[in-house]
Amino acid sequence: QVQLVESGGGLVQAGGSLRLSCVASRSLFSIDVMGWYRLAPGKQRELVASISSDGSTNYADSVKGRFTISRDIAKNTVTLQMNNLKPEDTADYYCNARRDLGWDKVDEYWGQGTQVTVSS
Repeated sequence: QVQLVESGGGLVQAGGSLRLSCVASRSLFSIDVMGWYRLAPGKQRELVASISSDGSTNYADSVKGRFTISRDIAKNTVTLQMNNLKPEDTADYYCNARRDLGWDKVDEYWGQGTQVTVSS
């Protein structure tokens, strides 16, 4: 079991910045991939950014150059720094943890979500 607690959402104007944090209940080395997803009304859930246990990262094309995902191993924390925010970034953001347990078996855990609203 992995518990995830997100924080840092809020209301900002376009061009502003926010920093989201996700604290996991266990070492990030025991989690294969930590990621941030977002869900906006009328849209499918989208993977925004992820970081693997080896430190490798990936980003959605829509946020490349604006968002940065990082980790603090000592604090079991993954951070999403969001700069130059746009109205289309408005969504509920969810932290996700994935553990590969064996052949064709994956466990996923989700935080409660944090709201991000970007005004025009």
